[in-house]
Amino acid sequence: MTSPGRQPGSGKTPGLKAVDKETTAGVLFGIGAYGLWGLLPLYFFVLHPAGAVEIVANRVVWSLLFCALLITVTRAWRVLGAAFRDRSVLGTLAIAAGLIAVNWLTYTYGVTTGQAVEASLGYFINPLVSVLLGVFVLKETLRPLQWAAVGIGFIAVGVLTVSYGKLPWIALTLAISFGLYGFVKKRVGPRVDAITSLSMETIVLTPLAAATMIFLGVSGGASLASNGAGHFWLLAASGIITAVPLLFFGASARRLPMTTIGLLQYFAPVLQFIVALAVFRETMTLDRWIGFGVVWLALLLLTVDMLATARKNSVARKLSLREARTNT
Repeated sequence: MTSPGRQPGSGKTPGLKAVDKETTAGVLFGIGAYGLWGLLPLYFFVLHPAGAVEIVANRVVWSLLFCALLITVTRAWRVLGAAFRDRSVLGTLAIAAGLIAVNWLTYTYGVTTGQAVEASLGYFINPLVSVLLGVFVLKETLRPLQWAAVGIGFIAVGVLTVSYGKLPWIALTLAISFGLYGFVKKRVGPRVDAITSLSMETIVLTPLAAATMIFLGVSGGASLASNGAGHFWLLAASGIITAVPLLFFGASARRLPMTTIGLLQYFAPVLQFIVALAVFRETMTLDRWIGFGVVWLALLLLTVDMLATARKNSVARKLSLREARTNT
């Protein structure tokens, strides 16, 4: 005899299997998103002489075309229309669109002006921003290791400010904008799928992006049609290159807790940092190495805390399930 909640020969209930599949899919989507973002500086490098504003404007417009194709293939126009009629969803995703636009502009500016190392720092700091969002927005109480990580993070920003001779505004803007973006996406995630969410964000941004492309074209500041067919298609490909990791991120954020997403996002800055040093040959002085080292120490403490907390929660869930099975 088997209990009603189990399948013969299986130690797991069907519900648990579904949860495991969702978690696995979320992790894979997250690795895909952050891995592609980590290699993004290489793409910007081959887009020269396009500047940050032109690149971002093209990203938005070509992403909209790609999203329209996806919506058509998946026959999701009704879903998109319903989402637009929901004022709560539309308002939330309009905020998300503004945040990701700020993030894109700042990051592209950093990479195209020889500051890819500082740009990678922004995504190293991002997990600390997520912790602070939990405190100030969700009114969460920090655990001792989290307090230590945040405190060390502030020390690192101070060290790097002295090193750079200025506040590392590129890094801080990237960390704050993307931390808020992830928070906003998490809030709306259960109500909107990844394709619909990305489509709405790009629709919100497209009028401004299209106007920017027209202005650059009229003023002679656009490189889209003046640097050969190869350059044109590389910029046109920004739609796919932009949309795919965002779709992956949206799919991951809907399936995983913020803790897991916080761990996965280390992939991007590590790759960005390696590209900045190995490919772009950016300089790292001793005091900057010290500043980055302090940041990595803070992240190590944060990682230890997150893993310990996740393990405790996992043990608690297993005990709860065991009790439930015993009482069945």
